[in-house]
Amino acid sequence: MEILVAVIAFAGALLAAVAAGALIQRLRDDPEGWLVAWTVAVVALCLALGVIGLGYLIGFGGVTFRIYQVTGSLLAPLWLAVGLVQLLSEKAPPRFLAWLAGIALSFVSVVIMVWDPLKNEEMGRSLPAASNHWNLFPGYLLIAVHAVAVLLMLAMLVVAGIKWRNGDEYDTDNLHATVVIVPSGLALVGAMRFAVPPLFTTALLAVAGAAVWYTVLRPLAPYEDDDEDDFGPDGDERLSRREERSQRREERVPRDERMPRGDRAPRDERPMPLDERQMTPGDRPMFRDEPPGDRPMFRDEMPGGGGRRGMPEPMQAAEMSPPPPRRASGLGDLVAEYRAGDQEIDYAARMAPPPDAGPSTGYIMNGAPPPRPDYTLSPSAPGTGAVFPGADVFTPAQQQPGSGRLSPTIYGLLTVFTIMDGAGDAFDRLAEATVEAVRRGEPDTLVYACHSVKSAPLQRIVYELYRDEVAYRDHQRQPHVERFVNERQTMVLATNVIELDVNAAKVVPLPTVPY
Repeated sequence: MEILVAVIAFAGALLAAVAAGALIQRLRDDPEGWLVAWTVAVVALCLALGVIGLGYLIGFGGVTFRIYQVTGSLLAPLWLAVGLVQLLSEKAPPRFLAWLAGIALSFVSVVIMVWDPLKNEEMGRSLPAASNHWNLFPGYLLIAVHAVAVLLMLAMLVVAGIKWRNGDEYDTDNLHATVVIVPSGLALVGAMRFAVPPLFTTALLAVAGAAVWYTVLRPLAPYEDDDEDDFGPDGDERLSRREERSQRREERVPRDERMPRGDRAPRDERPMPLDERQMTPGDRPMFRDEPPGDRPMFRDEMPGGGGRRGMPEPMQAAEMSPPPPRRASGLGDLVAEYRAGDQEIDYAARMAPPPDAGPSTGYIMNGAPPPRPDYTLSPSAPGTGAVFPGADVFTPAQQQPGSGRLSPTIYGLLTVFTIMDGAGDAFDRLAEATVEAVRRGEPDTLVYACHSVKSAPLQRIVYELYRDEVAYRDHQRQPHVERFVNERQTMVLATNVIELDVNAAKVVPLPTVPY
């Protein structure tokens, strides 16, 4: 039996040594607190197993007994628990308190256990029981350390379970690691506190070392699926696991944290945030002289932010602030003025009446409209509306000559809004009023349509076509547009804007029904 225990002890010591080497290697790339704590625990387990194997070969003595007790009974369970606190705590105070308590308990206990005389120094080749050799004070000290370690491990198991219920993949990995570490740590404390056969005690020490190694290699292994997530800005330094998690959470804000799980749309049906700088409406004039590539896209972006645009936090209805005061439109002026400055607009041609190409039908297409049958309208009948209900959406100012190509000055936008849960009806009413005002008062707005998305109930898409950038600028200055921009602020989580060039199109009046 002594040979079997010695073999298991040496095998466990070798395994723990390999695990310690892997932890130290990981520490060079990822200096996390839990890695430091578990490295201390694994090194302590390696020493304890090595001493057990040596004692079963040549016999135990005062020195080997003290090393076995300090490393296997004191340091290993204590620093396993401290590592769990470092892993699961997102705030600095709990991590600091865990460091402080672990270092203080370790230092005081090691000093006492090394210098306090033993009650009995007669030992053989079997594993000595702690109660037969420690005096009163070291014995109670070990009981206190074991109680602290057990309470911390059980508390961290509960915390990991709570975080996992509403967490992400990191919380799942943390729960996996905790479920592996906590049982092995509790079993280790039980083996040290109670009368357990030496074979099982040695095996549990080896299992604790293997558990830490498995945890670091599997659930807590660094994510390798995205290079820009794994490395810092310089490309040569790996982000720590905590920094990597923060970065992934920022990138996933509109999908994971802003919407309830039941209302989330599929990943591939949600708009991705555009990569642009941020600005505020008050800072808009400072960008007038910047090159087009450096100009921001969104009105609510701050200058100097080079990454993805941050999303506002969702607010409960009772916490929503009143709509902001009426302010000038930033997006329209900015985009329209710099694009209008890049090309000359023939205002005289724009003011000239269009050639007579027949009644206005609402066609905007490459080539002339197809021949129409003769409906034998009376001479006093209007050119549109009698055959095509709702043709008053497109006024005679939108009439297009039958040329072979579209006007190069046509300007388009596609805007994707991600709205807050519960704000859909209010947003739709506001959009409907805005569309009606655009239809009646903006002859140079060719298309202005608001869509809902069947598979994504928290998204709205607004499609816009204008005669040119000047028409778009005039549109943005209309009171109903400013009202739409101001009042939607409390309803919208994210806004993605895409500028469009029209290559070919056909637009006819949409069918309508009576109210």
